[in-house]
Parts: sequence; C-alpha cells; structure tokens
Amino acid sequence: MQGWSINLFRIRGIRIAVDITFLVPLAYVGYEGWTAGGLEGLEWGLGLFLLCFSCIVLHELGHSLTAMHYGVKIRRIVLMIFGGKAEFDRIPRKPIQEFLITAAGPLVNFVIAGILWAVLGLPTDWSYANAGNTLLDVGRVLIIWNLMVGCFNLIPAFPMDGGRIVRSLLATRMPYLRATFWAASIAKVVTVVGAVIAFYRGDYYLGFLFLFIFRVGDLEYRAVRRQEQEEALWRASLIQNVSIRPPAEPPIVSP
Repeated sequence: MQGWSINLFRIRGIRIAVDITFLVPLAYVGYEGWTAGGLEGLEWGLGLFLLCFSCIVLHELGHSLTAMHYGVKIRRIVLMIFGGKAEFDRIPRKPIQEFLITAAGPLVNFVIAGILWAVLGLPTDWSYANAGNTLLDVGRVLIIWNLMVGCFNLIPAFPMDGGRIVRSLLATRMPYLRATFWAASIAKVVTVVGAVIAFYRGDYYLGFLFLFIFRVGDLEYRAVRRQEQEEALWRASLIQNVSIRPPAEPPIVSP
C-alpha cells in the first residue's frame, strides 16, 4: 500500500500498482454488465475490462523495459482512471533514447493487435456495442482496443507518447528546455481542441481526459524549466568557486 494506491505484483522487478481512482471505471463497467446481463454480464464485462487494462500494463512495460536498457530505474507502473503511467526516476536527455523509449509503448499495442489479427482475422464490425460473449468477440474487441490505445497515444499532446516523440525530434535541433516548451505548446492547442470536440459530442470522459493531459503537460514543462534553472545556478556556482584559486605561494608570516 502506498498513499491511495494498492500494490499488486512485480514483473521483472517493476512494481504494478492500482490507484484508487481505477475503481471508478471498474465499478461502472461492472454495473453496466450487471444491468445488461445479470451475473453473466457482470463477469464478462469485468473480465473484458481487465483484459483491456492488461494491454495497458503491457504498453507501460514496453516503455519501462526499454528505459531499463538505458539505465533508467522504474519506480512502478500504476493504473488509474485515465489509463496507466510508468514512473521513471529520470527521462533520458538523449533524443534517440527518449524516442525509442516512447515509441516502445504504442508498438506493443500494435504488435498485440497484429498477432490477434493474424490469428482471428480482421474484425468486420468495429463497434464495441455489438460485441457478444464469445472468445472471438473478445479477440475482436482486443484488436480494436489495442489499435485505439496505440493510435490515441500517438496524438502530439505532451506528455503523451506522441508529444514526447515530438520533443525528442525537436531536441535534435534545439535545446532540451526549448523543445519541451514547443512540445507543451502544441499539446495545449491539441488538448483544448480535443476537449471542445469531446464535450460537444457528449463524451465527457474523453473531454476530461484531454483537460487532464493539458494540466499534466503544463506541470511537466514547469518541472523541466525549474530543473534547468537549478542546474544553471549550480554550474554558475561551480565556475565561481573554481575561479577563486589560492595564491601560487603561501604568504610569508613575519615572526
């Protein structure tokens, strides 16, 4: 137990945890399943929901295992109301490393969808609403889910995967802080437009998700800016201390 989260298990030493907010969509799906089909609907609804979020865990493991390859320590992976998050001790400043770590997450979803597609075939109906209670229907939903998760995460809304990819590409041409500023600025436009469209269509969950991304992206930019300022002060202090050198010869003390 840590704060408002519950530890579940470990994978390759990475702790998997569930935030208390994760219980909100879990309860909603369970209620909808029970209303639609009683106990059987409850079991199928919760089972499919947990399978979908297992794919999110695999998505975060894609990020985490790639990051571990570059020496990054992973505190944990936590599931929340808006998805999952891998908590790193740091983000590599080398653009190619950040690019590969970021791209690994959506790639996992596309690989899962590709394997299911090869085994089950391409879905003929792309609507969740018509999903039945068969293993083929479950496989079809998982194909759609993984394609949606992979594509949604590639939206250029920092700090989502797409936004981090934008920053890594910008960082090859400009300083890291400047690249973060532009990635966060692009994200603000994307998330505001996305939220307006989502609320207009009545998709309040997606609308609040975009607002959440807007806020988190701004906070991460501020954190990067603060870190850059602290490092600049530290370097200036170090240079100042090094420049004050002792005299070449010790002073002569008169008896």
